[in-house]
Amino acid sequence: MQELHGYYLEDLEVGMSASYAKTITEADVVLFAGITGDDNPVHINAEYAAQTMFEQRIVHGMFSAGLISAVLGTRLPGPGAIYIDQELKFKAPVHIGDTVVATATVLEIDSQRRRVKLETVCRVGDKIVATGTATNMVDRKPV
Repeated sequence: MQELHGYYLEDLEVGMSASYAKTITEADVVLFAGITGDDNPVHINAEYAAQTMFEQRIVHGMFSAGLISAVLGTRLPGPGAIYIDQELKFKAPVHIGDTVVATATVLEIDSQRRRVKLETVCRVGDKIVATGTATNMVDRKPV
């Protein structure tokens, strides 16, 4: 790994894993709603959210996806990798104040196509809140 570059294809192995953790704040939710335009009241209106099945405000599901992007873009494979696709299932709500830990684990390496498939999991404590798989295109080492 170079200072401004993540792992190269040749440095990756099946089973390698990395994580990123973030405690979600009120400001995070408001800013995310403003940036994305997703101002669904279940995220930003406590009175409305109290009447839903969640009984309180929940964090945008795509916020968790953003934390997965943080792992892939900064840790594994890291800078230089290109996020190609993501399959994601939301399993449980995230609330303001929760600490979400996003983890990516290398599942497959296709050296010919320079593709790396990773399992992606977000947890709050022991509870899985989102799970899926991602594909990244990863550089080969310079010659």
